[in-house]
Amino acid sequence: MNINPPVFSKTDSLKFFRTLNKRVNDYFKENNIKKTGNWKLHLKAFVMFSALLAPYFILLTLNIPVWAQLLLTIVMGVGMAGIGMNVMHDANHGSYSSKTWLNKIMGSSMYLLAGNVYNWQVQHNVLHHTYTNIHGHDEDLDAGRIIRFTHSAQWRGFHKFQHYYSVFLYGLLTFNWAITTDIKQMRRYIKRGLSYGEFRSPVKQWTVLVVTKLLYALVWLVVPVLLGITWWKVLIGFFVMHYTAGLILSIVFQLAHVVEETANPLPDENGEMANTWAIHQLYTTANFAPKNRIINWFTGGLNHQIEHHIFPHISHVHYSKISEIVKQTAREHNLPYHEFKTMREAVAAHFRHLKELGMKPAIN
Repeated sequence: MNINPPVFSKTDSLKFFRTLNKRVNDYFKENNIKKTGNWKLHLKAFVMFSALLAPYFILLTLNIPVWAQLLLTIVMGVGMAGIGMNVMHDANHGSYSSKTWLNKIMGSSMYLLAGNVYNWQVQHNVLHHTYTNIHGHDEDLDAGRIIRFTHSAQWRGFHKFQHYYSVFLYGLLTFNWAITTDIKQMRRYIKRGLSYGEFRSPVKQWTVLVVTKLLYALVWLVVPVLLGITWWKVLIGFFVMHYTAGLILSIVFQLAHVVEETANPLPDENGEMANTWAIHQLYTTANFAPKNRIINWFTGGLNHQIEHHIFPHISHVHYSKISEIVKQTAREHNLPYHEFKTMREAVAAHFRHLKELGMKPAIN
């Protein structure tokens, strides 16, 4: 990853963001509603936590058939993904509630996904939201050598097959958080002095990481074995739960940025970007299935990524309403507003893009 961050243009001759921000603020004032979450989000949080924890206690207390046990671990994975997209995500952006303490508590649900709050806030809030789709700065584009997400990434022969094998690797997202990713990220971020908000001492960060990892292993691996569940069943269930969550989270995130329509702009020789930050988000982000109520409900509004990227401190429960404001304002200023009508279209665009990125670059 590059150390020196690019600088966005400060000149918005179109006055796009000033106009958009005023219109969105007027919407909340005129309707007398807060920008944070409401009872709909709190109810959804209860549903998602129940989907994760209720099957866990059923598995610990009831003797049920193996097929039912497997099914419950899949439900737990769905619950994990639901917590990540609906609760943890809003809370760590400070949009779950107007109360800081409640955002911190709900943001700590990241530990139920085997992740770490500090790492996630740096990678997502700082690097991804600031330098969206910029190779070398947005770590969401970094899949090591195994998957090529941009034309700027080094091409390798096996990438020609990535549109086939990538989906199988996507399921390992949260599993990797549980094992290796957090350690590597924390070492890297602390060395660079990165933080979201006040920088806490490295000792505190490492202590939180170690303690939460041990507690996670205790709850999800040790306790089930101590209560009589065969160890290999515990390991299989643990993997299935994580694989289900990882697959859901990875695909939802990829559909917003790694598709045919979105761009991967790079800074010029002086490290400057062509557009302002807000306009940059329009070129690098896409929505999908905006009218699908089920997808909108379950993904925590992450199918409205354009709205989320421009207004990350507004809760996702409002995105469907303000999306028309954003779309109209973008059109008035002759700016792009990438949108797939269905999730199927977005998935197809993602894997077509992976196939194209997997082709050997032409030698000039």
